[in-house]
Amino acid sequence: MMKEKVLLTGISGFLGSHTAIQLLEKGYLVTGTLRDLKRAYEIRKIIAAHTKNADNLSFAQAELSDEAAWLQLTKGMDYVQHIASPFPRTLPKHEDELILPAKNGVLNILKAASANKVKRVVLTSSSGAVLYGKKKGKQSGTFNEGTWTDTSISKDTTPYLRSKTIAEKAAWDFIQSDKSGMELVTVLPGAILGPVLEEDFGTSANIVLKMLDGSIPALPNIGFDLVDVRSVAESLILAMEVPEAANERFISSAGYMTFKEVSTILKEKYPERKIPKMILPNFLTRLFALFDKTLQPVLLDLGHQRKVDNSKAKRILHWQPIDNREAVLSCTESLISLGLVK
Repeated sequence: MMKEKVLLTGISGFLGSHTAIQLLEKGYLVTGTLRDLKRAYEIRKIIAAHTKNADNLSFAQAELSDEAAWLQLTKGMDYVQHIASPFPRTLPKHEDELILPAKNGVLNILKAASANKVKRVVLTSSSGAVLYGKKKGKQSGTFNEGTWTDTSISKDTTPYLRSKTIAEKAAWDFIQSDKSGMELVTVLPGAILGPVLEEDFGTSANIVLKMLDGSIPALPNIGFDLVDVRSVAESLILAMEVPEAANERFISSAGYMTFKEVSTILKEKYPERKIPKMILPNFLTRLFALFDKTLQPVLLDLGHQRKVDNSKAKRILHWQPIDNREAVLSCTESLISLGLVK
């Protein structure tokens, strides 16, 4: 039987490398795209430490903006896992620096995949494309895939959230007018924790890192939907394989957790470490965010509880996420073992 081929964008990222490992373990032939092929050797080594099938992995260089490259790379592919997306640690000066590459990148890949008769494209979006852009008084609640972030409400969105929402909407608009029969599925993860494989880790791991290294003296009074990277990778693959998933959106979250709950888990496991437990008043969080730019994206959640409903992924994909405690602890253990936390 011929092995099916998957093109995976952003293989060097936290989620990209975990997804590649699981695809290889399931017997797929994987081509991972990198912006710079200099990283190929290192990424192969990291992935090979977690699967015996690293021989089925190849690499290609591509920028999201390079239409010709995608037309070439999607030839002969059965599936595309589009995971790459610009995710800055601090906000850019102009939001188009984020929005345009995200949107155009998605469209370049979809056009190429459609032209080359790819069966299905799975796009990694974000729960941020559901939870924000709400009118005053409507920010708290439990939201599902039927909800969209309203990008016109700038007070309740950030450039990153707008970029994810606009890119996902552009993908759905494209597929509605596409005549090739190609299917689209979008997966919307929350904040992603779980085991970090290398020093270049996902932005969400900063949540744990900052608590462990003492760089935040107290905790913002907020929570967020959380999920283990291994569970997100699994949901991406199920979204690719399950026939009923065609042309659906799926939230990938294992539940809501506050900073305080994360700190309690860490304190129990590492009693000897100075882990913050005091909760910051909201006005102080706002003040600190003026000096610590990484805090700015969390300001939208102050005073609100935005939760997601993951029942659709459980029902249609038969997906069972790893619990959040394990996501937090495996993330912590990996950060310590890689020497990222002293």
